[in-house]
Amino acid sequence: MDHLLVVAHPLIDSVTLKLARAYAAELEALGHRLRTHDLYRMAFNPVMTAEELEPLSRQAAVPAEVAEAQIAIRAADALTVFYPLWWASMPAILKGYIDRVFARGFAYEAEGGQTQALLTGKQCILVTLSGSPMSLLQRSGEWSAIDALQDTHVFRSSGFNLLEHLHIDSVEPPITPEKIAVLEARVRACARRHFTC
Repeated sequence: MDHLLVVAHPLIDSVTLKLARAYAAELEALGHRLRTHDLYRMAFNPVMTAEELEPLSRQAAVPAEVAEAQIAIRAADALTVFYPLWWASMPAILKGYIDRVFARGFAYEAEGGQTQALLTGKQCILVTLSGSPMSLLQRSGEWSAIDALQDTHVFRSSGFNLLEHLHIDSVEPPITPEKIAVLEARVRACARRHFTC
């Protein structure tokens, strides 16, 4: 299978990036082909321009970084997105990526209040991290909001078959090498669970 990993964390040595690398290594060990879009290292511009919102009939060419991202998504059988939850949401760079890349005419069409998904037939996994324990996220209602706004509204409504939203909770410094190894084992197990041939 062809996989696209999208990663959003500004620190190259963050737990998020370490887990993404472990997951990628497991996919490669399973014989899958892989491309990674590390949004911060790519300096992806999250700001949508007015020209991008023009009706398709009048719009200039799709910006190169958006076109490249859309080509990578089209080519992938599975998309995995790694990101921290900040204020119960995704980092701004990832939100801008979604806004610009998951555009009307690419990820969905809409008419008369009805939305049609255009990215059907593709699988998706989300891997998020937070300092808050899952019990607190659930008790506060934040997890329900995350599921509704991120899992369902963005990924499922674009047509992805969301196989799993793996949440790594209670990630607070200091993070020992032993703790990192445990978390890496969790993401490697996730890859094996869904993509063992």
